[in-house]
Order: sequence, then structure tokens, then C-alpha cells
Amino acid sequence: MQTEDEILLKKLRWRCRRGMRELDQLFGRYLDRRWLDAPAAEREVFLQLLDTEDDKLWRWSMGYEVCPDASQAALISYIRSLPV
Repeated sequence: MQTEDEILLKKLRWRCRRGMRELDQLFGRYLDRRWLDAPAAEREVFLQLLDTEDDKLWRWSMGYEVCPDASQAALISYIRSLPV
């Protein structure tokens, strides 16, 4: 039987599928390496990012634009810094 965390992680993994390989890899890496240990505030910021349109996420994640929200920008920077 799956725990609540495992079920939530599966749902989030589905939401992270953006149809853009770069975003899929970045968000999947975050889920694999950080989500379970992330503080509640960071998790909330990540969920906000998942509610953002793909084109904005892509521009922010690739460094073509700066995210206007400081907490989201910090998390994007952290996600980008995760080793492959």
C-alpha cells in the first residue's frame, strides 16, 4: 500500500510533465532530489510554479527572462543548480 507522500509524489510527477524536455527534466530532478525534504514554504512555491504557463516557466528556467516573484525566482535558480 502506498503512503500519502508516495501518492502525492506520483500526482506531482504527472503535473511536472510539461511537454518540454527541459522543464520535464528540471522539475523531475527537483521531485527526485528535494521534494520529500523540502520545507512547507518551499513546497508551496513549487506548487505555484506548476500553476504557471509553460512558456513563462521555460523562459524563466532557461534564463531568458527573470521571474518577477522573488521566491519563485530563487527556487528556479536552485532547481537549475541541481546536478544532472
